[in-house]
Amino acid sequence: MLIGDLYAAGSALVWSFALILMRVAGHQIPPIPLTFFKNFVAFILVVLTLVVLGEPLFIQLQPYDYLRLVVSAVLGIAVADTMIAAAVNRLGASLQALADCAYAPSIAFVGFMMFGEILSTWEIIGGIMVLFGVFVGATMTAEIKNPRDLWVGILLAAGAHIIMALGILMVRDIFREESLIWVCSFRFLIGAIAMYLYAVIRFPGRVRETLFLGFLRRDMWRTIIPMAILGPFLATLFWMAGFKYLEAGRAAIFNQLSTVFIIILAYFLLGEKLSRRKMVGVVLAIVGAGLVATH
Repeated sequence: MLIGDLYAAGSALVWSFALILMRVAGHQIPPIPLTFFKNFVAFILVVLTLVVLGEPLFIQLQPYDYLRLVVSAVLGIAVADTMIAAAVNRLGASLQALADCAYAPSIAFVGFMMFGEILSTWEIIGGIMVLFGVFVGATMTAEIKNPRDLWVGILLAAGAHIIMALGILMVRDIFREESLIWVCSFRFLIGAIAMYLYAVIRFPGRVRETLFLGFLRRDMWRTIIPMAILGPFLATLFWMAGFKYLEAGRAAIFNQLSTVFIIILAYFLLGEKLSRRKMVGVVLAIVGAGLVATH
């Protein structure tokens, strides 16, 4: 197995554990402060990694490249990550994993929109299978409070993957040429700044108890600190490394393994039920995502 394959598969595995912890933490901490906490912790860890490895904390880039990194960070770190946390709160871990199958079609769709990459017949068929699989598997379960949460959660998850794909592909040339760890640190920093500015505007006078709730809830640290280490730190580094060393389609195949990992972990660790309809939907969605990724 190539090093890129290990990175992409490793990203799926550690992200699966992080999402289980996110589901647990979501009962106590809302999406915005939870996302801010985990991304801020990840930023500190990435900067420490740069220092330990002796890599520079600042690199010379063109202004246009910095602008692209800023937009990428706001979309992928501040917006998409918060949408994922909100979706997990509504869907539970296993249905979130099903909605995550929109990841590979999102990569293909954004590649078509941004770079004019033509979608093959198999990619179109795969995308339709993913949509159909999500529709089949999207059933009310004990984890979902009301029908509106079901469809809002699915839309949040699917939208997050499209935004995430846009954010990562628009700077793919930069992190293929520059230090992957530095690019991660810069994106986390900009994402944290963007969330802080949003909180100042959206919650004037209440920033401390809204945005910084994760820091104040020490009783939750044993859950959210491991979540931050596994999710935005390790999973993001492995995820971007997969794209650095592999073609987008091959990386997406291994990334999609997170669907299987999450469903298994949710069953054993969270006690979420695996209905027959949900499993049929998962199989359809995984096969569809595989068709998109392999073609």
